[in-house]
Amino acid sequence: MEWPLFAALQDAERESLLALARPRRFDRNEVVCHAGDPADSLHLVEAGHLAVRGALPSGNTATFRVLAAGDYFGELALLRKDGLRTASVVALEPSRTLVIAGTTFRRLLESDPRMGVALSALLADRIDQLSGRLLETMYVGLDRRVYGRLLELATSYGIADNRASIPLGQTSIADLVGATRPSVNQVLQRLARDGLVEIRRGGVDLLDVAELTRRAGWSGSVRNPTFGAFAD
Repeated sequence: MEWPLFAALQDAERESLLALARPRRFDRNEVVCHAGDPADSLHLVEAGHLAVRGALPSGNTATFRVLAAGDYFGELALLRKDGLRTASVVALEPSRTLVIAGTTFRRLLESDPRMGVALSALLADRIDQLSGRLLETMYVGLDRRVYGRLLELATSYGIADNRASIPLGQTSIADLVGATRPSVNQVLQRLARDGLVEIRRGGVDLLDVAELTRRAGWSGSVRNPTFGAFAD
């Protein structure tokens, strides 16, 4: 397993660091951490899928991202002055992470300039992604936003023979889109009538990823897409 955060390290250096990590397992719906918790570690996702969520003033929650194997979380809290978690993380299915102590991670940043450069680049990418998501919310219609989240989830869960199975309910998908469940259901029903998806209890199956990509107006790869135009 490789994590982009440690791409600048040599194999031996990376293996030495990972040898210090502690394995953790989480059951479905188990909370890994809550927003506002003191941060003492960095998590590297080895297997499974986890949701990164934030609380709204209304008391509802919003899902920002779904993490898969190769992703990581917790680095921002270790860099903050208050040392607090900025979001909650919940396992969507049985999942495994490798936990690196905060003291070990900070010591690595201080001693190896390559890590600081790599982390800065990754944080810049994260800001670009968030900026793109904000523009998308402001200027892209709901249908295409739903297509986009479905394609991102398809990439995370795996695409085979132009198909993908997403084991998330419509409420979770609506959280990612930033819309209500009934609104997202209407979009999914239209896609189902066109033969592009199959809606099942607790999940959605994509039957034609290529056509959904075309309708989304994406260019580039499914992993790193860009909308061809923000206007529908």
